[in-house]
Amino acid sequence: MRVIFLLLTVVCLGILAALPGLPRAFAAEPPREIPADVPPWLRPHVGTGDAQIAPVVLQRARGLYLEKVREGKAKNPCYFAKDATRPAGTGRRFYVICEADQKFRAISSGHGNGRKLRAANFANGIRCAKNFSNAEGSKLTTGGAYVTAETRPSFKGYYRSRGKRVPLVRSFLQFEGEGDTANARERAIGGHPAVLLRARCRYKDSKSPYANKEGYVPYGKLVNYSAGRSNGCTSWTPSDSKEIFEIVKDKPTTLYVYPESGDIDAVAKAVKAGKSPSRAGLYWNASCLREIRAPKFWPQETLDPIIAKYRKDHPPRPYRPLPICK
Repeated sequence: MRVIFLLLTVVCLGILAALPGLPRAFAAEPPREIPADVPPWLRPHVGTGDAQIAPVVLQRARGLYLEKVREGKAKNPCYFAKDATRPAGTGRRFYVICEADQKFRAISSGHGNGRKLRAANFANGIRCAKNFSNAEGSKLTTGGAYVTAETRPSFKGYYRSRGKRVPLVRSFLQFEGEGDTANARERAIGGHPAVLLRARCRYKDSKSPYANKEGYVPYGKLVNYSAGRSNGCTSWTPSDSKEIFEIVKDKPTTLYVYPESGDIDAVAKAVKAGKSPSRAGLYWNASCLREIRAPKFWPQETLDPIIAKYRKDHPPRPYRPLPICK
């Protein structure tokens, strides 16, 4: 009887840990082995090696996807996951998983750069993310559950390519969140190509569909920051972005971003106590943990007044139009 009771307890705890909305104590205890329900074809892609997905990240991403499929909010054969504890740049930490077609792909993505203010320094390095927050204006990544929403194109200006002026129209995939990520729309959190236009001047082109009322369009230098940071959004290389936008076209799906606030707090507590997070049943990329020493989650109630004061002390500069191109 005692053996049966123990087995039932283990099974129940496993079910509870997979359910959303539970106390953070459960969320901070990822499985050390590949979950039993992972299909055989997907198992070689699960792990902590390069281009692999950590077991806890996959478990939560699959759980979120299946939950939203049952609710009718995810109508896509593929789902996404992101491990923000891994290195950015060339590190592959954004995952596209299509179980019906037995497809798995790991690609690079950026993380929130944060800010360095006089009252608080919550800036992140280019390679590894140390700081996380869901505070508006923090420019930081927030881990948790998201569902993809609409895609919006945005004209940024013209740049020169192969001797011709080319318009940069960057698409933005809006995310909808819940819990810690519930303010994703207010924060304008989503996914987009890691490119921007560094505008230098404006020139007259009244025939351009993007010209303003005076007939001017901005002109500048195209900057690709795929190996860098973002303003809290998930950024991809231009080529990878095309694949992402094709997948989600008219078919919303889920994105799970690791780590959540509970994971961050648990790892930070273990490090402070001189314990190995992995031995405590916690997950963080070892390379980045050595670099950042300990992660930190900044709750809204901490950063909101700091950011509000900074904005009050530094109001936006008066609008000044770009100089006319020579």
